[in-house]
Amino acid sequence: MDVTADNQTMTDMDTDLSPPAGRGIWALMHPIKKGIATAMAMGAMGVILGLGAIALLAGCLAGLLEAGGHPWWWFCGAAAFSIGSFFLRIHAFKVSHLAAFDLEVILRTDLAARLGRLPLGYILQEGTGALAKVIQDDVRSLHAFVADSTPMVGRSVAMPAVALILIAIIDWRLTLVALAVLLLGLAAMFLAMRGNRELQKEYDSLQERVAGTVIEFVQAMPVVRTFDDGVTSFGRYQTALEGFKDVLIRWFKIAGTSGRIGFVLLGPLPTLLALTCTGFILFRYDLISIPTWTAILLLGTGLAESLMPLMWLNHLIRKANASALRIQQLQARKLQFSSAFSRQPRDASVTFEEVSFAYEGREDKALSKVSFHAPQGTVTALVGPSGAGKTTVARLIPRFWDVTAGSVRVGDVDVRDLQPQTLMEHVSFVFQDTFLFKDTIAANIRLGRPEATDEEVQAAARAAQIHDFITSLPEGYETIAGERGARLSGGERQRVTIARAILRNCPIVV
Repeated sequence: MDVTADNQTMTDMDTDLSPPAGRGIWALMHPIKKGIATAMAMGAMGVILGLGAIALLAGCLAGLLEAGGHPWWWFCGAAAFSIGSFFLRIHAFKVSHLAAFDLEVILRTDLAARLGRLPLGYILQEGTGALAKVIQDDVRSLHAFVADSTPMVGRSVAMPAVALILIAIIDWRLTLVALAVLLLGLAAMFLAMRGNRELQKEYDSLQERVAGTVIEFVQAMPVVRTFDDGVTSFGRYQTALEGFKDVLIRWFKIAGTSGRIGFVLLGPLPTLLALTCTGFILFRYDLISIPTWTAILLLGTGLAESLMPLMWLNHLIRKANASALRIQQLQARKLQFSSAFSRQPRDASVTFEEVSFAYEGREDKALSKVSFHAPQGTVTALVGPSGAGKTTVARLIPRFWDVTAGSVRVGDVDVRDLQPQTLMEHVSFVFQDTFLFKDTIAANIRLGRPEATDEEVQAAARAAQIHDFITSLPEGYETIAGERGARLSGGERQRVTIARAILRNCPIVV
């Protein structure tokens, strides 16, 4: 075998599914950076045109107050700027939504491809719920952030900057008044955010703990009613809930008063009130005109209104970043690859040669230098106490995990040198934890061989001694098994999965 060529092929495959460079939300958004930049730029330009319309309306007001003034050009300019601002704002959201859909397709396609290369043992260990949360909820969270928040980034950054510049150009005295109010509000908010990162982590951790204890309590209800009477299990939930409440109380004590003051000061009313009072004093001494005063009142209100969304945007970025990190943790998982050369097993024998294996994160080995040979056409039983490694041996044959040392061979070929499809054609297995889809019983059996006829499905069911039970049901083989086979008993689900394995007709059954 040409090892160099094989390694080159493996390297190429690794490159296709390499983890993204960098960490965090912006690293994941690299493929749609042009769309995001366009949406942000349009949002910023929309703000600039909107503020320009306010300035032009002030000129229109000055023209109305002047004898023989002609304010219509000012009015037409303000109308044109307003229309332009509206168009840019709408188009910014259109661009951001298209970019969000592109990102969703890119991420879900990439994650689906990675799931096909992740060890099956890792998927079983993590659970379908955790992986579904990443692929569905976390990707949806990033979609929502890109679609709804990226135009607001440009808008929220441009609004206070441009409004402040325009106010400073018009009247520096009222600029200082507006800044004083806003700085007081920002100072109060920063006081409220002391220790926010640590408290947020503690809050998220305890929220997950509460959710976990609720799920545990509900799922274990039969055991709880039989043995526990709810005292111990509900006590765990109560303890988690008390811890969650304590964090909320501590957070409120730290942020409560200063946070409320900050919310009030960063609203438009305090800035408007300060500019009105100061402007009235200046107007009384003929130090400011009505149009100038009006323009500053409008611009100052916009300045105050833009800061609170900017702070909320920071919260949304942190939340989206948490989803991005979970996606990147999945992308960083080591993938399984097979040899580029297609090899076929010589027979249906299974051989373990000096196999050692340790689960990830554990120092002790589940298997240590295990060797045995199971010839074709024989039945091999593994006997041993709980924890001896029987399930581990069974899961190494279909390559749920890769061995730490030694080799597992099917038909005298290392399973790592077999294409996944070839390995699955030779090995069928029945899990200890049975799984049925929410479909008909016939469809669940037919998963073993989708092209199988009804007669072949029924023959497999007879061999698994489940045919009589199925035919006794009102809808027979068309009976819906329910979510995860909930409408069938544990033994019935087991026999359906055995029928599935029989129908597959593989030379090796684990």
